[in-house]
Parts: sequence; C-alpha cells; structure tokens
Amino acid sequence: MSTDLMTAQLADTRVLQAIELIWHEAALLDAKDYQAWDALWTDEGRYVIPIDPDTDDFDGSLNMVNDDTRMRRMRIERLTSGYSMSALAAARTVRTVSRFTVEERTEDSITVRSAQILVGFKRDDQQTLAADVTHRIRYTESGPRLDLKVIRLVNSQAAVNASGYLL
Repeated sequence: MSTDLMTAQLADTRVLQAIELIWHEAALLDAKDYQAWDALWTDEGRYVIPIDPDTDDFDGSLNMVNDDTRMRRMRIERLTSGYSMSALAAARTVRTVSRFTVEERTEDSITVRSAQILVGFKRDDQQTLAADVTHRIRYTESGPRLDLKVIRLVNSQAAVNASGYLL
C-alpha cells in the first residue's frame, strides 16, 4: 500500500474511530473489564476464532470459538463467575494491535484488518499468541460498535492451549 493511500485512509474520521475502538477493546480485555467489552458489541455481533485460517464459512467449519451475543455473554459469565478453572488466577495479558488496513467500507460499516500480538502470563508461564484480526465496525446511532471480530491465530491448526482469556 502506498504512503499516499495510507495517509488518505487515516484522514478518514471513520477509519480513525475504528482504530480507536480496536485499541480501546484491547485495553478493556487486558484490564479484564468484560462487561464494558460486551457493551462495545452490536446485538448481532459475532466473535470467531476459526481453526482453518482461510475459511469464511464459520458455521460450516470447525472453530475454537464462534460466539453470537448469547454465547459471548455465557463465556463472560464463565470467566467472571469464579467457578471456571480459567477464571481462577486469571492470566495477566498485554496486547499490541497494529498494521491496520481497511478492507471494506460501506455506508454504515468499515472492515479493518490488523495484526495482534498477545502476551499472557499465568502461573510462572508466559505464552505468546500472534494473529491476523478482522474487525467489522458498524456505525450506529450510539456510535461505532463491534459487529464482527475474527481472530486467525498463526498456529490455529496446531495444539493451542486453553488460554483462559478472550483474544
């Protein structure tokens, strides 16, 4: 992508709003503020971690996660209730999200791809996860909201330890 095209994209206020929302999402997840994270989503929002790095058919393929609103909220409940093994001594995380590119723009949404590096630390063990991430941001009357998040882990077809946190 040329420098001129990147500069033009960053001059688009909707692109800047989308990037700010993605960074805000990362900060909320690192802070384990899952209720505030859930409030960022549209009612139809989907959170997906496919195993096949090339699929867009999430309902017809195997996924580590394929959550609609109901399932996302159940996942949050497990993480925050204290009754789940993953909720006990939850990992500390730090995310870096960068390399933003605009994939699609419509009147009411923008789709942005990025790279994410997540470092998690739990029980004297540090884990690093890298992923290509796609966010579709929908512009609503109440502002920009997450409508789709697809996390394509670089090691998705290998054994991935249960992370105990949201990616």
